[in-house]
This record gives sequence, C-alpha cells and structure tokens, in this order.
Amino acid sequence: MRAAHLRDAMADAGCDGVLVTNVTNIRYLTGFTGSAAMLLVRSGDLVFVTDGRYRDQAVEQLAAAGVSADVEIGRTTDEQRDHLAARVSDLDRLGLEAEHVSWAQKRRFRTTWFEGTELVATEGLVEGLRERKDAGEIARIEAASAMADAALAAVRHRLGEGATEAEVALELEWQMRRLGAEGPSFETIVASGPNGAKPHHRAGPRRVAEGDLVVIDFGALVEGYHSDMTRTLMVGEPSDTQARMFDVVHEAQAAGVAAVRAGVEGQAVDETCRAVIREAGWEDAFLHGTGHGVGLDIHEPPRVSTTADATLADGHVVTVEPGVYLAEHGGVRIEDTVVVTPDGCRTLTRAPKGRDL
Repeated sequence: MRAAHLRDAMADAGCDGVLVTNVTNIRYLTGFTGSAAMLLVRSGDLVFVTDGRYRDQAVEQLAAAGVSADVEIGRTTDEQRDHLAARVSDLDRLGLEAEHVSWAQKRRFRTTWFEGTELVATEGLVEGLRERKDAGEIARIEAASAMADAALAAVRHRLGEGATEAEVALELEWQMRRLGAEGPSFETIVASGPNGAKPHHRAGPRRVAEGDLVVIDFGALVEGYHSDMTRTLMVGEPSDTQARMFDVVHEAQAAGVAAVRAGVEGQAVDETCRAVIREAGWEDAFLHGTGHGVGLDIHEPPRVSTTADATLADGHVVTVEPGVYLAEHGGVRIEDTVVVTPDGCRTLTRAPKGRDL
C-alpha cells in the first residue's frame, strides 16, 4: 500500500522509477531495519538490493511486512550496481532522493551505474507520505511515550539527592530499556542550573543542587518509532524570576497544545506560544521553534516554527515545546508530543508538568 502511494507521487514528479537510498525511508516502505539497502520502485514492481549481511533478514522482514519485492544480494558494490542497472535500463527518467544522495553518489550513478537514463532530483516523496501516521504508527509512539512517562516517575526523586546530570540521564535510559524500549530516542538531555539556559546541553558531571531548575528532555524508541518529552523540575524553592519563568512557559505550552488541530498552520501554533512569551517580555529568550514532527526520525516534517509553511492534518504527530532561557536563572522548557485530530489533538506524553519533585 505504501509503495502504491509512492508510485502516485512518483508519477506526479515525472519519473518512471525512484531509487530510495535513505534507510529510514526504506524501513517505512518495506519494514527492513538493516543499515544498508537500496529500493528501486517501478510502476509494476519493487527491487530490493542489500549486501550479504542481510541476506536472510531482508527476506524475513519484507515478508513480515507483507511487501512483495525482488530481493537481490550484492556482496560487492559492483554486484549491487549490476542488479540495479539491469532493472533501470528500460526507464527513461529515474528519480533520486536529492536530500539523501551525495554529489559523489550522483556522479557515480550518472557515469557508471545508470548511463542512458535521465536522473531527476526529487524531494520529500517518501517523507510526505510519512507525515500522516496510521493507527499502528501512533500506537508505537504512544507506547514509547508511556515508557518515558514511567521512567521519569521512577527517576525524578534523584534530582533531590545530589545526583549528577549524567547519572540521571543514565538512569532514565536504563529505566526505559527495562520497560521494553529499544533504547533512548536521542541523547538524553539533563540540564541543571546555568546549563538549563543551553537548550541542547549534554548531560555532564555537574551535580544537581538546591535552587536549580532542571530541564529533562528525552524519549524512548519502540519498533523504530520515537517519543519526545521535556519536563522542567525545581530543586528547592524557586526565586521569583524562576517561578515566573515556569508559569509563563507553562501557559505558553498549554496555549500551543490548545491551538493544535487539523487545518491550522504550524506557524500559527508557533505564534500562539510565542505571543505568551513575548507578552512576558522574554521573546528574545525563546531560542528555537515551537515544535517538529516525530516518527521514525526524532525530527521530521511537519515543522511548527516561525518559518513553517505546512498546514497540520489529521494523523500528524508533532511536539509543542516552548522555552525560556536566561543564563543567570537557568532554563524552562515543557514539551508534549501530540497527535493531530480533526477537532484538536490528543496528548501522548502524560507525565505531570508541575515543577515540584
């Protein structure tokens, strides 16, 4: 079914075939989880090429996903080229994934792989299909979100015990694995005190201390699908500024979630959050966009930002994550992952958003 939708997009792009080289896109189309493959999508068939490491895995995973394809094993690059060249020779125009093919690859394809075939740059053919999640995809993201919720509940008390950022991050990742996750969605962010003013701080040796705001941004990975959540917790009593930072971000995030629904532009959701922070006088301290799509990649379309040009649709899964970052006071970010519905959205990340441990 997914390949059929790609064929429709391929025809609109004026191609007789498309060579999919991005392994995440290949996973979406075939269920294959290996690290090396190419998928030739033609009007009437699929040709899947990989190397000897994945001889059995490819056949098993494509069959499990219900994908009918000719599986060709090329133990060398030359063998893989020959398998594909034989199936491309009758095509007039072959689409390449412009965002995933290097200049060197494109040159090889033109001069030694697919001579006589016009190569066409395509953008977002598979990524466009991936934006709207089906029920199975949403279920996987929701399961990953539940694991992250439970992990935070088990670990948050450690912030009051003088643990280091790195220790808290490691314990969160262990808890998610214990609960069944394949691993973390990305390198877990635990940013305490002044480190919280760095939106993508890497957890390090600093010990969490009294008076710290602690930004925790993390997620779990389930069957290739990511979750993404940020909570900000306070160790001890906040200063007046810290309390106000938290309240403003909490209000902005709630407003942003309330603004999400099918038919609303991503830019409008961003502006809803930004307006609250602007009114508080901290617009310059909101250092990033409001959100992004989540799925097989932790960051994927559609974007929710000042420059976003996408309109949200039923089945999109996006984050809403405004923040305020002040070097002398720390940072506050609150993030949920939500699935867009016709009349609003459903929140998949459900850990409490209060600041108290």
